[in-house]
Amino acid sequence: MGEPVFEPEKLPFVTAVGDSQKDNRYTLTIESAQISEIKQVEFSASSMGNPHITVKVDDLDNYPVQEIGKLLESHPSFPNRVNVGFMQIIDKHQIRVRVYERGSGETLACGTGACAAVANGISHGWLAEQVSVTLPAGKLHIQWQQGAHSLMMTGPASFVYEGQITL
Repeated sequence: MGEPVFEPEKLPFVTAVGDSQKDNRYTLTIESAQISEIKQVEFSASSMGNPHITVKVDDLDNYPVQEIGKLLESHPSFPNRVNVGFMQIIDKHQIRVRVYERGSGETLACGTGACAAVANGISHGWLAEQVSVTLPAGKLHIQWQQGAHSLMMTGPASFVYEGQITL
């Protein structure tokens, strides 16, 4: 799947003056009448060829993925918008992920989003080098050794649609 890129300017992500790039943790303020209790969201940023941020949450089932995803995806700090992953860590080898993709909304599966979540988790020391990622549509296995190595992703492939188009 390639190597993750953690430089904010490569997403692009416009960081505020004083934001630290060393630990890849950022906070953005979001405002919405629907989610008045959440004002600041902490996340990690990375690119897997497309821009991703990963928000670590305690309870993926009860987190407002739709509302927060929509606000972060189009936040002014991301001039080309961004894919927003929400990650719940079960243990060092297992996570659950939901992804709000830019321009699409929440999706059932996202390989680059799973890879970005694992890369961000490993970079913070939260995850092991081999991680099972459960997404709404199924499970992927991601392996990454930090440094100059590509992430390896394995998982099932299935037929989902057949159609015809008249041009």
